[in-house]
Amino acid sequence: MKALKLYGARDIRFEEADEPIIKNADDVKIRIRSVGICGSDMHRYALLGPYIKGMIWGHEFSGEVVEVGTAVTDLKAGERVSACPAIYCGKCDSCKRGKYAQCLKLSVIGAYRPGAFAEYIVMPRENVISISGGISFDEMAVVEPSCVALHGLYNAGGISAGDTVAVLGCGTVGTMTVQWAKIMGAKKIIAIDIDDKKLAVAQYAGATDLINTRGKQSYEKVFELTNNKGVDIAVEAAGTAETSAQVLALPGKGGKVIYMGIPYSDVMMKRLYFEKIVRNELSIVGTWNAISGPFPGKEWITCVHFLESKIIQTKMLITHRLPLNEGKKAFEMAIQGKEYHGKIVLHP
Repeated sequence: MKALKLYGARDIRFEEADEPIIKNADDVKIRIRSVGICGSDMHRYALLGPYIKGMIWGHEFSGEVVEVGTAVTDLKAGERVSACPAIYCGKCDSCKRGKYAQCLKLSVIGAYRPGAFAEYIVMPRENVISISGGISFDEMAVVEPSCVALHGLYNAGGISAGDTVAVLGCGTVGTMTVQWAKIMGAKKIIAIDIDDKKLAVAQYAGATDLINTRGKQSYEKVFELTNNKGVDIAVEAAGTAETSAQVLALPGKGGKVIYMGIPYSDVMMKRLYFEKIVRNELSIVGTWNAISGPFPGKEWITCVHFLESKIIQTKMLITHRLPLNEGKKAFEMAIQGKEYHGKIVLHP
């Protein structure tokens, strides 16, 4: 089969790979129809390189079942599926408590085992999620980042009806956070970004107020929009050193900050921001991955239900669709930033 393999920073190759086979009784072989490029994939491509040289990577995907192991009785060939890409050890204390996102050896396909930038993949049955007809493969491929957003909100105790929420960074995860905030009953949802096109998508997703912070700080406008109270929940979904500090100034007294983004540089902050933690008695919540117990968790059940019910949407996030053999072109376009892009989906 053909696949995209990562050999080093900006060294991606479309080449032959061994087609995976059923080895275990609970294996499911899937023909991949759509696979999304995640922000973490772009960091791997642009800066970090692979965990293992020449690994097939990628983890946001959908497809159809081709073959199942002998112990799999509830899936059949042709069934439309997505899959949770996380692999947990099942042995550490976190796993024994059902806290799979905190597994000591947690990994994602594409790191130490072949990922989804390929024609086929084999996954354990418990990772595979069936999705009914009427939802395109492209839309199904964006279930995983939707679960990432929901997992973060669940970690913080959810959103109460009438809450005010600020989402700093309106990429895929940030915009899905806006959607979930609306569904959970937030009264005011403030979307913050430096790109007007991303803000427009966030508004379509349910944001009530938009702030473009290019060249300026966001907290003064946030307090103006909230009658100087600040928000109840501020979500950092941009993953930059600057926004990781600035988000602390957005909540009011007793508010919460949820960190969903991952900065790839040291976070240094002004006293103004750090002092907010103490003086406003903020609750700081970290969130990682998209899983809980029973695995893969209520995030996946909830996301698929709302997707099938047409209550959440993922289609509006997708801006580019390309064949898998144009993967290098897609990554270069994304990191160079010469044209606007949202979610990029590749088709094997």
